[in-house]
Amino acid sequence: MKKLLSVKYSATAFNISFLVLRLILGLTMCVNSGYDKLVHFADKKDSFVNFLGMGSAITLALVVFAEFFCSIFITLGLFTRFTVIPLIITMGYAFFISHHGNLFGDGEHAALFLSGYVAILLCGPGRVSVDGMINK
Repeated sequence: MKKLLSVKYSATAFNISFLVLRLILGLTMCVNSGYDKLVHFADKKDSFVNFLGMGSAITLALVVFAEFFCSIFITLGLFTRFTVIPLIITMGYAFFISHHGNLFGDGEHAALFLSGYVAILLCGPGRVSVDGMINK
């Protein structure tokens, strides 16, 4: 019982926690969002949001890059802090602009992804990652 109430943690617990966080966030984003947008790119390019006047096709291409390719890098733990930045921007836009900051409605998923990506940006990927193995 004392261990359950403790605020201490081991390095192993931290590394396993961030491995699980990276795997769940990366695979879920890649499979559920990124892959669908990649496969149906031609169908969605004309009706997608126009971010900062770049055009809907370019915006969709950037979102596919973030949600599919960057998610694969997050899952592997490769260039983690760099590849999480496009995902933070994408989820920030999705939550604050597209879903109007509606935390208890449509924006729930975007808020969860955003908070997980910010945690990864702040703490890094952990030792059980390609980045962690390179920096040994």
